Amino acid sequence: MPFTRHNRRTVEIESLEEFDAHIVHTDSLAGWFIQSVDLTDRRPALDKVQVAGAVFLGCAMDEATETSLRARGALLFPRLDGLPFDPYRSRLYDAAELFGSADGTGLDYATSTDAEIYAWTREHTHPAGVADTLAMALHDHAITDALEGWELESRRVVGVMGGHALQRGTEQYADAARLGVGLAAAGKTVLTGGGPGAMEAANLGAWFGNHPELLDDALAELASVPSFRPDIGAWAAVALRVREWVTDPVPTIGIPTWFYGHEPPNVFPTGIAKYFANAIREDTLLYRARGGIVYLPGAAGTTQEIFQAVTGNYYAADSALIAPLVLVGREQWTEILPAWPLLRALAQGRPMEDHIHLVDTIDEALDVLLLEGRPDAG
Repeated sequence: MPFTRHNRRTVEIESLEEFDAHIVHTDSLAGWFIQSVDLTDRRPALDKVQVAGAVFLGCAMDEATETSLRARGALLFPRLDGLPFDPYRSRLYDAAELFGSADGTGLDYATSTDAEIYAWTREHTHPAGVADTLAMALHDHAITDALEGWELESRRVVGVMGGHALQRGTEQYADAARLGVGLAAAGKTVLTGGGPGAMEAANLGAWFGNHPELLDDALAELASVPSFRPDIGAWAAVALRVREWVTDPVPTIGIPTWFYGHEPPNVFPTGIAKYFANAIREDTLLYRARGGIVYLPGAAGTTQEIFQAVTGNYYAADSALIAPLVLVGREQWTEILPAWPLLRALAQGRPMEDHIHLVDTIDEALDVLLLEGRPDAG
């Protein structure tokens, strides 16, 4: 029987508990999307309802149940075996899932989920077969869908971009962490590229947004392992210990990628949206940060993100769609990597002109973002 669309509202089911709670109140699963749920013992419940128009994404079930659902008009996306990741996952990652648990003396990153998935990409993308590219595309779609589930208020999401090489224990790292604290205190949701360096620092600051008095101690503890090189395990282990200092972190997002899998994700986002496709990851980063983007000193990746965001602002049909851009470090952006003069030239005479800023300090960046965030701004 061909799959038929039914004109009913969409219901997304992402756990067995949700399935059990919803199925007792309906006689039809039309419009249901059931994502990576183990339905092995739910044949009796499925037999009692109409399933035409339902979509089952990688759900576990016995062969007889699969045959019955297909015959009755459901659409089944099969489970894909032999992968170190779930292409139909229904939630963002957490540091505990990617890194495992640290015992306080070290972490064997080489055997972690994150390292295993990166190793898989190295083996399966040069060149990639159709099954592998399909699995990665399904996974990245699932991550985007999970991020949608956070229902972020776009104008309160502020992106913080900066270099991965910035080391713990430096004043620049501490400044980036204080930026995260300041944004969290202002009711903003910090979003970063999810990696080490400046990205980690901003996520760290937001993590401690409810307990800023602990930040200096956290910075001192982290400085004992300044970089993820040469030992990612030691770098992650100390961060996982610091992470446990608070149980009520301010929500913060990291969006890393296995494209740069040699750089580990940092552990301080409360939600980690890790992608295979870096192009999708970059677009997601900049699209979500409608409350503004802060650019700390960085190199090629940070410079790319400046002009990728500028392109959207340049062609924005409505000034309400323009995201404020704040470049921190006058010498960095006028002499070392002179992006600012080109940015000013592009902005001249356009609505975005009043929404690009060059500042020298974190405090100035915060002031600009809070002013831009006022209802009457712009």
